[in-house]
Amino acid sequence: MGDDPASRVYVNSKKKACAEIGIKSEEYALPAETTEEQLLELVQKLNNKPDISGILVQLPLPKHINEETIINAIDPSKDVDAFHPMNVGKIMIGNFDFLPCTPAGVMELINETGIDVAGKECVVVGRSNIVGKPQAMLLLHKHGTVTICHSRTKNLAAVTKRADILVVAVGIAEFIKGDMIKPGAVVIDVGMNRLENKKLVGDVHFESASKVASAITPVPGGVGPMTIAMLMKNTVKSAIIQSEK
Repeated sequence: MGDDPASRVYVNSKKKACAEIGIKSEEYALPAETTEEQLLELVQKLNNKPDISGILVQLPLPKHINEETIINAIDPSKDVDAFHPMNVGKIMIGNFDFLPCTPAGVMELINETGIDVAGKECVVVGRSNIVGKPQAMLLLHKHGTVTICHSRTKNLAAVTKRADILVVAVGIAEFIKGDMIKPGAVVIDVGMNRLENKKLVGDVHFESASKVASAITPVPGGVGPMTIAMLMKNTVKSAIIQSEK
């Protein structure tokens, strides 16, 4: 809804990925003044449409729309973002169909690198419902010892320096510096911030952090492409679930 430039970039990336792997995508670009009732009607229409496997509402929505109301209206079996309370609950108990795309992408990166999470000190900086909280749960499911940090954490650097695996998702450009990282740690930067000079940077100061970490994700090109890959994975899984109904 509306004309958020970041949303446009994300939507285009998702459409391109769908085209690459043979998923049909339908875009509903609605004007900012669309009412909540009209948006709910569209969600219901897509819930009932048999050839639609997954539904994704690009956030943020305009202020007059209650995001929670819209997310709750999506059929949980078509909720490829895994934001519906039913899917969030399933993640808590470890019996899930879908995972939120960014935390799932982070786990895939860790798995592909051959790093065993079990027994490791894992620190997640950020506690959002989209990344921080589910990320902590996924690391916990893999037997990591997990600490969640946030804006009220005291002596943050002392906590981040304990981390064998550090996941940063605070939305503050280059917030975590090299001297806040344990030598040899695995650092995963979920941030995406644009500086005044238009350069894209993460939440980690890459130059100083890369001298200390044993592995670190770049921005751009690290977690972002993984997020889209996991969205495609969720959509394929959703199609299988629909076909079995």
